[in-house]
Amino acid sequence: MNSTQEIKEFGIKRENEERRDGGCAIIFNPETQKYAVYDNLKTGILGLYGGGFDENEDEETGVLREVVEESGLYDFLHFEKIEKVAVHYYNSNKNVNRVAFATCFFAILKSADLKPTKLEEHEKFELVWKNPTEILSNWNSRNKNKDFDHWVYFMGIATNRIKELGYAN
Repeated sequence: MNSTQEIKEFGIKRENEERRDGGCAIIFNPETQKYAVYDNLKTGILGLYGGGFDENEDEETGVLREVVEESGLYDFLHFEKIEKVAVHYYNSNKNVNRVAFATCFFAILKSADLKPTKLEEHEKFELVWKNPTEILSNWNSRNKNKDFDHWVYFMGIATNRIKELGYAN
């Protein structure tokens, strides 16, 4: 993304939006041809691993930290920035309206080995493996408020890039 490129905006503006920039990752296992997402045990919503950046933390470091803490996945063959967008959404894990610059990366796993997770109190979810059709169906069925538009957009870019790199069957 160059500095003159307009940043795409997703979601619906809401009252009392809390600003919290962060990022997420689309994680692909070439062995199984599935994607790592979390299943929110309270809502059944599938989600991309990620979160807010710590002070003075760059985007890549922040997303990698969040992915390892939340999923336990750590053994990556490839890690690449997809895009940065502006997004308005309802954060169901923290029960707040958010506005943020969200930066998405995609990761190709070298192995699906896991480290112990470090979930926060509000993070009631577990790692599951799904194909893009299952993930998109989950998001689209819950997307009347446009909370998942940016994830749908990121998934499209990532699946195309994974094909370009020769990892998809």
